[in-house]
Amino acid sequence: MLLFHGGAGVAGTIDCYQNICNRITKGADVVLVSVGYGLSPEHPYPSQYKQCLAATVHFLQNAETYGVDPSQVVIFGDSAGGNFTSVVAQQLTKRGDLPKLRAQALIYGGFQAMDFQLPSYLQNSSMPFLTQENTVIFGLNYFNKDPALKEDVLRGSHVPDDFRLKYRKWVNADNIPQKFKRGYREVPLAPYKPEVYEKFPELMDLTFSSLFAEDHVIRQLPETLFVTCEHEVFRDDSLLYMKRLEDCGVKVRWFHSKQGFHGVMNFIDVGILSFPAGVEIVNCIIDFVESL
Repeated sequence: MLLFHGGAGVAGTIDCYQNICNRITKGADVVLVSVGYGLSPEHPYPSQYKQCLAATVHFLQNAETYGVDPSQVVIFGDSAGGNFTSVVAQQLTKRGDLPKLRAQALIYGGFQAMDFQLPSYLQNSSMPFLTQENTVIFGLNYFNKDPALKEDVLRGSHVPDDFRLKYRKWVNADNIPQKFKRGYREVPLAPYKPEVYEKFPELMDLTFSSLFAEDHVIRQLPETLFVTCEHEVFRDDSLLYMKRLEDCGVKVRWFHSKQGFHGVMNFIDVGILSFPAGVEIVNCIIDFVESL
């Protein structure tokens, strides 16, 4: 297994994930490589996913050196690490010279930057540790963009009209199960502002918004575990991306933590701040790997 840690591309370290790695390694009896990558702004986008990709390619090419069957490699990550995982898996579909990934596990990751007004963003707009507003603020920091763009991006003014027509079939509350839309009232994207898109085109790129990949890429993805949390903004990103994979015939498993919130997996061995939902998610990952 290779782990790409979370932290919005601007924070997080291997050390922060040591307890998680220890539990998964012992529980699933696997070789686990925790990948360190440079953080923004010192290491600007897209260096994070490229470093994760380089580490994965290296491991696939040298797996037997570590006593690992190269056909049994799983990549996974949480939050931004889940985003990097999804991008790495898509990039590897272009590499016919490498062993295929056995699976990927996407833990409450963000997979689209088109619509920040989906039900989960509105329902959990003020939930720790990732609010609706902070989702965009962290994105601006990650890409080293002007903070003044925040409101326009939150409202969707960065999305060109042709993108809206093309991707609305995938980024749409109609694709989200009804039980997750309690109290939801659609908030249409604000009118397109070319000057906003020109300052921030990276948001809509496939190496960040992996949900926008074409069907022929999605069909080549490995078996995938999705982990969602009820009380967090990225829940619907996962539900929408999961539907894309299912529609394209990819084998999918899904675990939904009803008490979970963003980052809860990091709260498993911190005394009174430990949350059962975090342990539940780690155990789910272990069960997934053992079942492969």
